[in-house]
Amino acid sequence: MRDALLLLVIFGGLLATLRYPFIGMILWAWFSLLTPHQMAYGAFGVPLNMVIASVTIVALLLHGEAMKFRFDAVTAWLIAVATWLFVSQANSLDPQNSAVFFDRFIKTLIFTILCAQMATTKLRIHALIWIFVLSIGFFAAKGAVFTLVTLGEYRVQGVPQTILEDNNHMGIAMATTLPMILYLRSAAAKPWMRNALTLLFLMTIFSVIGTQSRGAFVSLIAFGGFFWLKSKHKFAILGAGLLALVPAIAFMPSKWTERMATITEASEDSSFMGRVDAWIINTEFALERPLTGAGLRNPYKQELAVKVDAERAPRAKAAHSIYFEMLGGAGFVGLFFYLALLGTAYLKTVALQKVRALDGSKPWQTRFGYFAQMTLVVFCIGGASTSLEMWDGYLLVIALIAAATRQSAALTNAVAEQAREKARYSWRGEARGAVVGRPGPNF
Repeated sequence: MRDALLLLVIFGGLLATLRYPFIGMILWAWFSLLTPHQMAYGAFGVPLNMVIASVTIVALLLHGEAMKFRFDAVTAWLIAVATWLFVSQANSLDPQNSAVFFDRFIKTLIFTILCAQMATTKLRIHALIWIFVLSIGFFAAKGAVFTLVTLGEYRVQGVPQTILEDNNHMGIAMATTLPMILYLRSAAAKPWMRNALTLLFLMTIFSVIGTQSRGAFVSLIAFGGFFWLKSKHKFAILGAGLLALVPAIAFMPSKWTERMATITEASEDSSFMGRVDAWIINTEFALERPLTGAGLRNPYKQELAVKVDAERAPRAKAAHSIYFEMLGGAGFVGLFFYLALLGTAYLKTVALQKVRALDGSKPWQTRFGYFAQMTLVVFCIGGASTSLEMWDGYLLVIALIAAATRQSAALTNAVAEQAREKARYSWRGEARGAVVGRPGPNF
């Protein structure tokens, strides 16, 4: 029954996509973020995502939307990262192993570029934000209930065989979603919707704690700290944070507190030191192959790692860092392109917060830039301890930053034109005053 319902939704969505291509983008985002096929039975393992992507791209081509390419700095860096992954894969030390991860990352980047290009209106941007929040929010609500029912004795995990299966990955993904929940709450017109989003926000915090992930907890603290720094209502934010966190932490068993306390004892923690070994191995691969790296995820393989560091090779494992994953897999050039993408997106959020409407008020892009900036900061801090560089969620937000920036450009141009018109009229008034022997308005 579950499989039949899933296939029915996909079939109906694909039919609608042939008429309205952006529905395919929504379906693609939902499928990538929620991974409903991994929660089904008969549909498990079927490449439904490929079917959705193919139909969506065909529909975009048929309707001519794909031809209206809008080049911008964020899109340029997305293309640069994708291009360099091809170069890295062509020079991979183990092409068969890295091909799986190369394929996954390239597909995610294609989805991201298309989102940046097709999200041409406020409605489309908000639709994709809703898909993002509801997809991760589903896991957050489920995790909060699970934590409550089990009294925090067990960790919240993700869906098996997905990028968010690991508790650390799921926890950081949920923490990254918190600013977007607040953005939708600020844009909601109905009180019941604001209340529902408030409840989801609190459940997400509780679920992040329920993952028992130290990296996720650091991300949660980073979110609270950055939100507090950016807010004008610091006492209100501090009070609300304490009201949300203190009961949640008090609810958790003592083993959770003991685990979180080890954050300050990283040098004595075998798990953390294992990650340090992996970071060193990835760095050594990059030093040996500075342009292309070893190929995505190849530094995990002990038979390759032993060639660059025989001492640490037996402990070779996931780098647990978006930065070291890119460094070891795609070299210094790949890491540079990736950091340039993150940095450019951050600068765009700063610019969005300065946008003003014709009457001087703040448009929706300003508020979106404020919360999108928080999303990037939380992810970049959490990503330092997880291998989430291929996750669709944060890349979707980056795509929407690019789309919102393009929309705000028209508004900025209109404000600039209005200022020029005002200056012209002022100059004409002064000129007329001088002709009739009267002083102009600036005299």
